[in-house]
Amino acid sequence: MHLQFHAAATVVVLGLGLYLGLARWEWVAVVVAIGAVWSAELVNTAVETLVNLVSPGYHPLAGRAKDVAAGAVLVMAVAALAVGLLIFGPKLWALLA
Repeated sequence: MHLQFHAAATVVVLGLGLYLGLARWEWVAVVVAIGAVWSAELVNTAVETLVNLVSPGYHPLAGRAKDVAAGAVLVMAVAALAVGLLIFGPKLWALLA
């Protein structure tokens, strides 16, 4: 489910970047942010899969490991959102003004 959301967001961001004609440095920031979010999500999936393998029953430490991995994705997604607001915000605001 989360990967589907990230895929949709990636398509929207790339399309918006093409539409707005981002500068090279802006593309670099956007691509790095996208790659970081995808990497965090894939590491989270790996952690969850491994935890499920080694601890099929409930264990508080297993739950904590999953929560921390998911938190890392959230932190990276918020950082990527900040990059998006800094790059796309002024451009979209100019279109609306």
